[in-house]
Amino acid sequence: MFRGTSFHTIDSKCRVIIPSRFRDIIKTVESDGVVISRMDGTLYAYALEEWKKIENKILSLAEKSESMRRFRRIFIGGAFECFCDKQDRILVPPALRQYAKLEKDIVLVGALDHFEIWSVESWNAEIEQLEKDSKKEDVRNEIAKLGI
Repeated sequence: MFRGTSFHTIDSKCRVIIPSRFRDIIKTVESDGVVISRMDGTLYAYALEEWKKIENKILSLAEKSESMRRFRRIFIGGAFECFCDKQDRILVPPALRQYAKLEKDIVLVGALDHFEIWSVESWNAEIEQLEKDSKKEDVRNEIAKLGI
């Protein structure tokens, strides 16, 4: 499972170093890469095995409604396979960098079955939004259900 937060920079060739705790999950006998797609103004990166599960779930649900077909089109159609180089970096494609507004300083955030790639500015805004949301009673109740 992907956990924790790491602050990094994108190098001049648009590569991102993957933290070792994430690499240990990504690198298997079959693969050493991720599939990256776009969601919520950020990038979601899945180990290849996990991505296959996501695709199968989407296949079983995506034709149910117009909004799910649209989601499938954008989420799957905008996905890229990215493999680690010898220095354990991945190249983030230009379309994804532009979507997530990734320039130099970024944050990699573990989210259990995937990790997310955020611009520092967007990540800070997300933290601020959680602070605001956590003052709402319904949000506090949902968090309390987790035992936190």
